[in-house]
Amino acid sequence: MGRIRAIAQTLSYEICLILVFFSFLFLVSRLDLTILNNFQFNLYFIFLNLIFGLMLIIIFLAETNRSPFDFAEGESELVSGFNTEYRGGGFIIIFLAEYLIILFIRSIFSLTLIGSNIYSFFFF
Repeated sequence: MGRIRAIAQTLSYEICLILVFFSFLFLVSRLDLTILNNFQFNLYFIFLNLIFGLMLIIIFLAETNRSPFDFAEGESELVSGFNTEYRGGGFIIIFLAEYLIILFIRSIFSLTLIGSNIYSFFFF
């Protein structure tokens, strides 16, 4: 049951994510991150597209399975999940992969909506 819920969640939010990124495609006419940064020199896209910015925050929360969207594990089968299944190296790899995805999504959000480059304070 958890697999079916996770697949449905991933597919539904991936479609919304693609549509939000298409809105940036129409604004800038390409999805190059350096050009997105140049267009946001005077006004950040989060202020220009507040609704799309909020949608992107919600989609990113759902993609990382954070608090309101963590229903891939139901309450009835929540016995600590992979914490009891794996130990040692397997658990470390799963744990690090989950948090690396969060860091990657934070950087994509920062680059697309806040207009920061890798040397900016807002990026970090």
